[in-house]
Amino acid sequence: MGKLSGIRVIDLTQFLPGPMLTVMMADQGAEVIKVEPAVGDPARSQGPFANGESIWFANLNRGKASVVLDLKSEAGTSALADLIRGADVFVEGFRPGVMARLGFDWAAVQALNPRIVYCSISAFGQTGALSQHPAHDMAVQALAGFLSVNGAPPVVPGVAAADVAAGLTGLSAVLMALIGREKTGLGDHIDIAMFDSLLPWSAHIAGSALAGGPSPRTDNQRSLGGAGFYNVYECADGRHVVLGGREIKFARALLTALGRPDLIALAEAEAGEAQAPLIAFLRETFLTRSRDAWDAFMAGLDVAYAPVLDFAEAFAQPHIAERGLLNGIHIAPAIRFAGETYAPGPVPALEGDTP
Repeated sequence: MGKLSGIRVIDLTQFLPGPMLTVMMADQGAEVIKVEPAVGDPARSQGPFANGESIWFANLNRGKASVVLDLKSEAGTSALADLIRGADVFVEGFRPGVMARLGFDWAAVQALNPRIVYCSISAFGQTGALSQHPAHDMAVQALAGFLSVNGAPPVVPGVAAADVAAGLTGLSAVLMALIGREKTGLGDHIDIAMFDSLLPWSAHIAGSALAGGPSPRTDNQRSLGGAGFYNVYECADGRHVVLGGREIKFARALLTALGRPDLIALAEAEAGEAQAPLIAFLRETFLTRSRDAWDAFMAGLDVAYAPVLDFAEAFAQPHIAERGLLNGIHIAPAIRFAGETYAPGPVPALEGDTP
């Protein structure tokens, strides 16, 4: 039985951040009721598909019930009010102000159920100058400074970091509020912003800017990228590998194996121009062998090294199977407890649970 068995969640979210929060609760046994419009969550139509189902939608909504309600109708609002009265958690992902117009803002929901934990997820939060600014993940990353260290010129990010950050932060906040409710008997309102959730992720690279200095550069010297042992290198076959650890023990192991112990001292220098000869050597050296040949060479060395894999290669690794991280088209939850076995819940059919 999941850790959240007996917890009922009303889910009025779409796309990625909110559904990520609530599917993690569903994976742990919470009863999650997904309230959808008649056309359904737009993610249902996002390919690719397996057996007629969106893989995106399936991974973010498995184990939930689907109820279709017209929240602009009296019948729909009455049905939602009934659901709220028996719920523990209410999650909504609309732009600030929408829930008030629908009659289900925090004050209204709290009046229906004082014990409910109400979580609002939006791009920039319920208050502030940007609160009404329309945005999805990339715009949030741009305004948070993240795209400025994503190449020159910046490129479209491969991972929706702001969406994921908000989902994970929201889950933590909801669980904290549920613990707090055990002490007070009352629920709470949580204001989760994608922007706010992403900013703490910059602490390791934004130190200079935080202290009033220059921002990290957008070329290969940005952040830790100016370090020879925290960098991406091209191989002879056009594929790539990374060195991902700056500890001197890693530099000593690799440079000794490559016959250049004289460069070890450069690995300890400040990232940037001081390491230029080291980086030049590593670039030239990695171009002399294929990625697979470097995999074989590195196998016996204590070096923070990895080949750059595509998703098909990543999913085919024995480690994935050994840890049970895939089940068909489903990616297993990262939160698992000792003794648990994972089996994905069924993907809800649109309005399949509407009374």
